[in-house]
Amino acid sequence: MSDQTTPQDPTQQHDTSPESDTIPHPGLTSQMDDKPDHGEESYRGSGRLEGRRAVITGGDSGIGRAVAIAYAREGADVLISYLPEEQEDADETARWVRDAGRKAVLVPGDIRSEEQCQEIVDTAVRELGGIDVLVNNAAYQMAQENGIEDITTEQLDRVMKTNIYAMFWLTKAALKVMDEGGSIINTSSIQGYQPSPQLLDYAVTKAGIINFTRGLAQQLAERGIRVNTVAPGPIWTPLIPATMPEGKVESFGEDTPEGRPGQPAELAPAFVFFASQESSYTTGQRLGVAGGKMMP
Repeated sequence: MSDQTTPQDPTQQHDTSPESDTIPHPGLTSQMDDKPDHGEESYRGSGRLEGRRAVITGGDSGIGRAVAIAYAREGADVLISYLPEEQEDADETARWVRDAGRKAVLVPGDIRSEEQCQEIVDTAVRELGGIDVLVNNAAYQMAQENGIEDITTEQLDRVMKTNIYAMFWLTKAALKVMDEGGSIINTSSIQGYQPSPQLLDYAVTKAGIINFTRGLAQQLAERGIRVNTVAPGPIWTPLIPATMPEGKVESFGEDTPEGRPGQPAELAPAFVFFASQESSYTTGQRLGVAGGKMMP
């Protein structure tokens, strides 16, 4: 755990080699040997999102949970979208949001369906009264050590629909109810710039998210809606032991200049910045959080 206010050596701020055996996809936090830090004990809010209404896909665990906790402590009500098999994690995230005194709305379902994406937006309008912040964070990846020949059409379809199609569908639906001052934040990745061969299909979608962000930002600027992307490096979440070979899990994040994977809690401030009025003159931009790994 880390304290937001105390200067620390970032190379030693978190465990340099978190461990976990491989776990079944999609992966639950409870299945991990070393649990990620989502900011449960460290994130301190200051009212920067007071009264905002946020939708976070993939909000049950990992980066999504850290963002949900931070948003709630900054004063926002939160809708969390997640797969039904991730209910245990979603319930825990909702508990943290409610502990912060904010409303938590849970919407299970697979966002590979356009109807499910519309249901998320409809529920946000019904339960929260609207949407001020949309965080397109949910993603699917599955490493294939032998490269493109092992990527089936079924896997490619799942990656594209989860990472790209759902982002389009959710954004289109949300824009019908989002007023000026709204913020759309897309989770891309260093994979969009430095693709790992075993994550070829996933990396393609992350590059697409970066371009989607830049193009949409230009479309929506005159409407007073900003669009930005946070590009994580290697971050310790259930997705890692659930989708990567054991040998890769053991060395995950060691190739960064800081020598360790990041924790979800270290991503949350970037998402708060893009959601708040502090970034009022920032749109179409990418903020990399990657432990010193360079992005062009």
